[in-house]
Amino acid sequence: MGRGIMGSALQRDPAVNPAVNDSHPSMGADRESLVALTKDAELIETLRAVASDHQLSIVDDQTDLASYLIRDRAGVAILDAAAVTSPLPELTQRLKSQFPELVLIVAGGAEDQSAIAAQVTSGTVYRFLHKPVSGQRVKLFVDAAWRRHDEEHANTIAGADPYRGQPSSRFPVPVLVAGAAGVAFVVALVVWFTGGETDTGPAAVSPVTAQPADPQLEELLARADAALEHGSLAGPGDGDRAADLFRQVLERDAGNLRAREGLDKVIDRLLTAAEQALLAERLDEAERLTETARGVQPDHVRVAFLTAQIGKERERAALLQAREAAARGNLQRALALLDGAAREGQDSSLVAETRVALEQRQVEDRVRDMLRRAAELMASGALVEPARSNARFFIESARTIAPQDPQVLAAQRDLIERIIAKARTALEAGNAEEGERWAAAARESGASSAAVESLQREVQRVRMVAQAEELARLSQLFNERLARNQLLEPWGDSAKFYLTSLVESDADHPSTLLARQLLGTRLIEEARGALARGDFADVQRWIAEAREVGAPQATLVAIERELDTARTQLQPQSQPRQDVVSAAALERVRYVAPVYPQVARERGVEGWVELMFTVRTDGSVADVVVTESEPSGTFDRAAIDALRRWRYRPMEVDGRPVEQRARIRLRFELNE
Repeated sequence: MGRGIMGSALQRDPAVNPAVNDSHPSMGADRESLVALTKDAELIETLRAVASDHQLSIVDDQTDLASYLIRDRAGVAILDAAAVTSPLPELTQRLKSQFPELVLIVAGGAEDQSAIAAQVTSGTVYRFLHKPVSGQRVKLFVDAAWRRHDEEHANTIAGADPYRGQPSSRFPVPVLVAGAAGVAFVVALVVWFTGGETDTGPAAVSPVTAQPADPQLEELLARADAALEHGSLAGPGDGDRAADLFRQVLERDAGNLRAREGLDKVIDRLLTAAEQALLAERLDEAERLTETARGVQPDHVRVAFLTAQIGKERERAALLQAREAAARGNLQRALALLDGAAREGQDSSLVAETRVALEQRQVEDRVRDMLRRAAELMASGALVEPARSNARFFIESARTIAPQDPQVLAAQRDLIERIIAKARTALEAGNAEEGERWAAAARESGASSAAVESLQREVQRVRMVAQAEELARLSQLFNERLARNQLLEPWGDSAKFYLTSLVESDADHPSTLLARQLLGTRLIEEARGALARGDFADVQRWIAEAREVGAPQATLVAIERELDTARTQLQPQSQPRQDVVSAAALERVRYVAPVYPQVARERGVEGWVELMFTVRTDGSVADVVVTESEPSGTFDRAAIDALRRWRYRPMEVDGRPVEQRARIRLRFELNE
């Protein structure tokens, strides 16, 4: 067997393991890798399935470990105790000292865990994983290890890094005397949807000052922020929990952004703590935190996910404990553990029937009962869910106490066939996500590698077909809106909207590139048309839109020069030579509010426009010119249209009205 990725035919073949192929499109030159020292074929196959976000390097000889950690820029290392030939504590300590940013995970048995207990406590080893493992648990540990690596690396960015700017040699180049191996499995669901508030001045779109804040709301928000800061998040209490206070704010002001964001922070902190407790196998604490989060927002997607994960972890723990008890010959203990797990998972006659089985100590009857329940659940479609009340759970329970029973093995084969059939049905319907979920369930239920790989290939094919169909649909919609001249509006059904969707689907696809070019050309044409009409505000707007979709920069610069020339030529004719005063120095007698552009409102864009204008002797407004705006061209037309409808009391000199040049800045802000 070869050493490492370059010497292993299994890892070198991109058809077998694209995740470790140097030419894989998702693996840039600066991507860090996951290095695993192991000879365990099942572990390697599991890693290939779950470590798709990073390059995977497999090392089968510990003497090669150091070179692969350096060459492949390892961020996470998995040490399989079965492949290690030197003392684990000494090896892990040396690795951590030589590669400080490396996150270590060790996999093995109970003796291996005892050997490195001190290293786990000190943080030298991030996690220990008991073998054998499941694909789901592997993914949980791997994802969490990467998150820990990113957090630790972020803390060192501000300091001096002698290897910064050298992507291929981030780590020092030590010579290791010994190597290690392992497997790691961690989950990290990270849902951030955070937005920041910016100080943009007055709250109105006109120079009018903002309304004073509600003191009671401000006091509630201050108390809520303080509770959040001190960790008083939610749950039973005297009403001074952060969640309660934010809810009180929303009862008074349903659109209050600070209160909404505050509740999001409460949920995130509770669920992040629950995830950490789950990773540390503190299931009661994880369940308590998740239920507290459910009380704040019952339908939160992370609440449902964590509830399912906790259930699966309890199921896994119960099965593991039962297997260990059965292996020691304590079948009564094994059955009691399984009964307890089943009792938590469903309301049925299972407890009473189990007690009869235990009293009679008839293992065969118990196995038959488990298989009967598995058959009922399979018939109802409950193959792998819900936790502790599914066919796979009862079949695995039967295998725990009768691993070689022909009926148990036949039930397992039946289960695998049903799961594979579910996967194929989903894929035939074009549902790649559902197909992939059933493919993973087939792997975890013991399906052959060939069957699982066949399903995975079909998943990829369905995804490619779906993407091609989606690109064709978006392209057709884009062309139709372009033909109707619906270039920018309405935002949800315009040529630009469908171009944005094409870019999100596949930015480099030929149809996306063509759509970008066509829209850019049309936007440039609109800019030139506005310039010919003397509509300078529209010129700026079309230029800004054309620049956003990637129109040729040279063409846009040329139009901007023409715009500057036109404005210069217009200035002497429209503006008398006189001092320019602030509009605040004039008495306005009629005000019309600017209309907020719909496209800007839908995108959540705010900004301002600075204008110069003339107040005529009759008080009307003329010669309106935009001198500056942000974003350029977005609000210009709305500002000009509104200002032209204003009226002022004319300036007087020696008792006679005279024209006066003035300037003003109009702000456009979303008051939601």
